[in-house]
Amino acid sequence: MQNKFNLVVILDNIRSTYNVGAIFRTADAAGVSNIYLCGITPSPLNPKISKVALGAEKFLPWEKIKNTWRLLEQLKNEGYFLISLEQGKNAKDIFQIKKVPSKKIGLVLGPEIKGLSSKILKRTDWQLEIPMSGQKESLNVAVAFGIAVYQMRNILYN
Repeated sequence: MQNKFNLVVILDNIRSTYNVGAIFRTADAAGVSNIYLCGITPSPLNPKISKVALGAEKFLPWEKIKNTWRLLEQLKNEGYFLISLEQGKNAKDIFQIKKVPSKKIGLVLGPEIKGLSSKILKRTDWQLEIPMSGQKESLNVAVAFGIAVYQMRNILYN
């Protein structure tokens, strides 16, 4: 497998510094090329993120962005295929996807309770979900990201 792949991560209004730190650490391990911290998502300037990220925030490029929807439009113009990780009636099972129509992917994640807004979802090309078999209906956002980012690597490199 290659060290870096053309996947950017867009975090939309994720409040928890611990989740953001864990996402940085996993993103670095998976070879993500960039992280965009949108809305109220905290940045690595917060020491709590560094505690969980264990230094990954120093090696992985990141950018603080005010408006997620504007970033999504910019990435679309740059040729990114945008995928939201969100449950819903329009969501496809992430494990059933065998091919993505682009080698440039933007993976969008949102807050755990409210999820991504319709304003954001309508700007993504696909909505993917991780199937749930237990009593709980969702996973922690950092855990879900870990599953999704490695599934995207598998799709792109197999």
